[in-house]
Amino acid sequence: MDTRALGGLTSSAQGLGCMGMSDFYGPGDDAESIAVIHRALDLGVTHLDTSDMYGPHTNERLVGRAIADRRDRVLLATKFGVVRDPADETARGIRGDAAYVRQACDASLERLGVDHIDLYYLHRVDPTVPIEETVGAMAELVAAGKVRHLGLSEASAATLRRAAAVHPIAALQTEWSLWTRDIEAEILPTARELGVGIVAYSPLGRGFLTGRFAQRSDLPEGDFRAVGQPRFQDGNFERNLAIVDALRKLAAERDVTPGQLALAWVHSRGGDVVPIPGTKRIKYLEENAAAAGIRLSESDIAAIEAAVPADAVAGDRYAPGGMATIDN
Repeated sequence: MDTRALGGLTSSAQGLGCMGMSDFYGPGDDAESIAVIHRALDLGVTHLDTSDMYGPHTNERLVGRAIADRRDRVLLATKFGVVRDPADETARGIRGDAAYVRQACDASLERLGVDHIDLYYLHRVDPTVPIEETVGAMAELVAAGKVRHLGLSEASAATLRRAAAVHPIAALQTEWSLWTRDIEAEILPTARELGVGIVAYSPLGRGFLTGRFAQRSDLPEGDFRAVGQPRFQDGNFERNLAIVDALRKLAAERDVTPGQLALAWVHSRGGDVVPIPGTKRIKYLEENAAAAGIRLSESDIAAIEAAVPADAVAGDRYAPGGMATIDN
């Protein structure tokens, strides 16, 4: 697989989001998930993305086991800052204070079983702590050799600019897909001005754009999309099927799947963009990886964007509580 630059970091052109292997998308199988990670590395997908809040904590341990004998082949990315309440799995807090930065990093290193993290993100911006304090503490981790490069997730253009004034930011992780294009107006130009790469999470619209879900009952039991994602709720779900129908027709004309076409569109956004679709199945991993080799013409891109207008999606990205954590 080709590589792409994220700030001063070299990444595979496509990464692998590991969240769903341990949390949010129904039950998983650790042995199968480890096999998926190993297959990803064999395909040249070297960028693995996790977070301490996935599980919580269990996904980092899973990734750590998977890469224990092949650490030198991995761009290892993890995140901190979202704190989950053990007594209430729906409750979330955010911490970006300097003491917590150091505490969280040491805990992640232990769970992952590594001596350094290649790309360490602030998962959500703490509105009660100046970003300068958070990034300053993260910079100390770089100086200590515990972290190689810094990233932010779901940060505004203004926050990104302030953060970059403290320490170089290699990557901004943000949701970006055919049905989530909020980044394009202000954040993307700012990131490019600052030399910050983009890591696009949920590039397949949390699986919706693959066409796998014809009705809400197709979602696995225990899947948070069924209860916590407005775009998957009654009414919105049915309206959003029109997006998939349009994408499916274009994909059939090009002999690819709807998901591959949606991923190829994200890849086409620039050489500083790395999508990280998640999966816990080798079949879907291989399908996603193949999308990195699809080259879209300008007419292809125009047809896709005409079929899936930026304002066509019904429903917010998250429920109100989740939307409140997005830095504006």
